[in-house]
Amino acid sequence: MRYPALKIDLAKLENNTRFLVEKCAHYGIGVSAVTKVFCGIPEVAEAMARGGAAYLADSRIENLMKMRNINLPKMLLRIPMLSQVDEVIDYADISLNSEHEVISALSNAAIKKGKTHDIILMVDLGDLREGVWADEAVEYAGRILALNGIRLMGIGTNLTCYGAVIPKADNLSKLTDIADRIEQRFGIKLSIISGGNSSSLYLLEEGAMPRRINNLRLGESIVLGNETAYGNRIKGTFSDCFTFCAEIIELKEKQSVPVGEIGVDAFGNKPTYVDRGIRKRAILAAGRQDLKPEGLSPKDDAIIILGASSDHMIIDVTDSGRDYSIGDIVEFTLDYGALLLASTSDYIEKVIE
Repeated sequence: MRYPALKIDLAKLENNTRFLVEKCAHYGIGVSAVTKVFCGIPEVAEAMARGGAAYLADSRIENLMKMRNINLPKMLLRIPMLSQVDEVIDYADISLNSEHEVISALSNAAIKKGKTHDIILMVDLGDLREGVWADEAVEYAGRILALNGIRLMGIGTNLTCYGAVIPKADNLSKLTDIADRIEQRFGIKLSIISGGNSSSLYLLEEGAMPRRINNLRLGESIVLGNETAYGNRIKGTFSDCFTFCAEIIELKEKQSVPVGEIGVDAFGNKPTYVDRGIRKRAILAAGRQDLKPEGLSPKDDAIIILGASSDHMIIDVTDSGRDYSIGDIVEFTLDYGALLLASTSDYIEKVIE
């Protein structure tokens, strides 16, 4: 194996998907499995498909292209770019939208290609990321319905990702009320009312999910086993579907505090240090160009992560019960931000298990 490496346990990922799909199905909710954090690696997406996901969802056309041979509908999560409307029609069955100009361009592209493309109209319920305002949504839906080549499949919202607004029964009920008004006004039936992401899962436990919500877009809850409203672990899921592995390239005893006047580091920060005396320190062949060290947790819980530069990560192994040597591999679990960067880095080997 080449290091640094990201090991991916497909069995655990499939288990997490199945567990959450079954949990959501109990409440009449289908799951769009979000593949963006691992850059749409087809083998990993296939594990989600085997776990029962209804859709595969990603923010990047490039990732949807990788998954084009997987037999599930594909959903584009990020609002489409005008420059990519042809690719959206080619590789996405459904896209989330909030701009009429873009929706109109999708309509024209779909007509030229002889296709019908499904639209989910996004509604901003206060998180201040994408979406039309709630009081504009019905009128906006009417404008979409007037276009050919596309179909208004449903409406959705996004919460917690930007403004950190927590999904609640009251704000998600506004979404279902809008769906009711659209259906009554235009005599149609919306097939998807998408009530957000992994931050909405806790509402199921509380019995507070509005009844018409029938779709959730789940990423972190599947890949890391976390709900994201309050950061709690989800019982019955694995947190170690992904493991980061790095090799020790130096191992020496050194003092805890640098010698000399402290300025700023390579990233413009002025670091502070805790004087622990002479400690056994290992340098790993990985750094900030690969991932976010602050998002790592050593599987050997006696290890302390001291810091990192672009290419070197420094850890304290003094208290470990393991006698580390040059060339040994140190393993870590990752949070969402670290996993996102590790998946994106070309310097990290992706190993499917």
